[in-house]
Amino acid sequence: MSQKNETPVLILSLLITTALIAGGFWWFNQKFTGLNSNQATNPQSSNSQSPNNSTTVTEKPAEKTGTTLASLENVPTGLFNYGGSTSWAPIRLAVDSIIQREKPEYRLRYVQPNNVTPGSATGIQSLIDGQLTFAQSSRPITDTEITRAKQRGFDLKQIPVAIDGLAAAVNPNLNIPGLTVEQLKSIYTGKITNWKELGGSDIPIKPYSRRIEDGGTVELFVQDILGGQKFAPTVEFISTTTQALKKVAENPGSIYFASAPEVVPQCSIRPLPLGRSQGKYVSPYQEPFVLPTECPGKRNKLNIEAFQSGSYPITRNLFVVVKQNGQIEQQAGDAYANLLLTQQGQELISQAGFVKIR
Repeated sequence: MSQKNETPVLILSLLITTALIAGGFWWFNQKFTGLNSNQATNPQSSNSQSPNNSTTVTEKPAEKTGTTLASLENVPTGLFNYGGSTSWAPIRLAVDSIIQREKPEYRLRYVQPNNVTPGSATGIQSLIDGQLTFAQSSRPITDTEITRAKQRGFDLKQIPVAIDGLAAAVNPNLNIPGLTVEQLKSIYTGKITNWKELGGSDIPIKPYSRRIEDGGTVELFVQDILGGQKFAPTVEFISTTTQALKKVAENPGSIYFASAPEVVPQCSIRPLPLGRSQGKYVSPYQEPFVLPTECPGKRNKLNIEAFQSGSYPITRNLFVVVKQNGQIEQQAGDAYANLLLTQQGQELISQAGFVKIR
């Protein structure tokens, strides 16, 4: 065959080869681009066996749900009775009204017990008896309460939602720097009866308390501070913290203990620094101390850092006590605790004078 006849054949072959190479390049490029596009829109496709990828994708909605009261899910509709600890009063006043506003379908009604003083014990008993949907407690549930609940066919669960502490209130004219926990015990068991024994003036000590059956605060004090010992005959029992603080303001030698948010902001008394050892006292209030003459224009505020770190010697948790019966009472109690544990709920607890638990 002549060279003239071979030239068209060579040109045609070159064109076919070029087309095949270009087509292959186009196909490979489209395949590779599509693969990258799928991986970008679905991170799990690159490693479907990795649980971490799945967790990362689903964590964001959970964070959003736990931020505000309004965003919390699984909140039941209805009217729910609750009650219990008097230490919870600031939360009931400041926080529960906001819950009602953000979750109007979830209606709360505080129930005062009949013929008994309100407190953690009476609230938990009312829960066991079916008079409350859930209870508020300033101390852990007891073995006796657990047994009573089991006899009724259900268990109890306690959910911590805030940190509180006990503060000792004295007359503002009392001139002592503080007390150890052991000295506080000696006052209430009758071993120390005059402030001069503690470096103060020659003034008889007049201790006040609510009755042990009146609430979780007194129960906790007797158990953790007094070690189960009885109050001394010199202890005078007062029905309410308001009445007791009034007596402390009037009597130079008096002392009273209660929930720190109930004591620290008061104008007419002095919250006393406490410590585990002599001379190492921690104030329940933020320094510097606001004098009574500056109050109520200024008020002492809770020493949040000391409560959170545990350097303040008498702290405790506040609990929502929930009936474990698989019915709407359990759902309503869990919902209340979860509302308080949202970011907004914890901020409201802080504004009410307590310490956030998380």
